[in-house]
Amino acid sequence: MPPQRRSRTHKNNKAIKKAHRTRRRTKDILTIHEDLKPENADKLKHQELDADLPGLGQHYCVECSRYFITEKAATEHLRGKAHKKRLRELKEAPYTQAEAEAAVGLTTENRRPVSSSGGIDAKKNTATSMALDQAL
Repeated sequence: MPPQRRSRTHKNNKAIKKAHRTRRRTKDILTIHEDLKPENADKLKHQELDADLPGLGQHYCVECSRYFITEKAATEHLRGKAHKKRLRELKEAPYTQAEAEAAVGLTTENRRPVSSSGGIDAKKNTATSMALDQAL
């Protein structure tokens, strides 16, 4: 019986790995929120003819940032699961920079924020922060 071929033949092929990673790369949600603004969405929906884009750039889904070859393909996409999933993702408001910094613990002050519960932790934090203020 001849030896069997290995099943993982693309294990160390870097070109195939890179193609797999970059094949379905899409726009970030924050960028799509910028595209959904009326002035940007109007520009994207009414583009000039471009031979490099599918369907000459005339059939575009702003929410998914995808071009389609025909109007039929675009309408089928609008009824599909991928488009509806993207609409659900876009319903959530995007995070602002201030919210991101607050989540990490960075604030405009150089000390930790005081607990709003008013319990023992809040008293410890205020006492510690007062001591830090006096030291500075």
